[in-house]
Amino acid sequence: MDIQVGDLIQMKKKHPCGENTFAVLRVGMDFKIRCVKCGREIMAPRQKIEKSIKKVLREQDGQ
Repeated sequence: MDIQVGDLIQMKKKHPCGENTFAVLRVGMDFKIRCVKCGREIMAPRQKIEKSIKKVLREQDGQ
């Protein structure tokens, strides 16, 4: 799955604050993501994050 730093990802399950959209801060063997609503940062293994992604919202840079 092609996910880059700066992408927004929509997860299948909601965060306890009620939001299901996260910003990607770090990509590698582990992903570091931040909840868009409350700002909580989560670090989890790549496999777990990729399995629970519903949709990738990528910003278009004028392309």
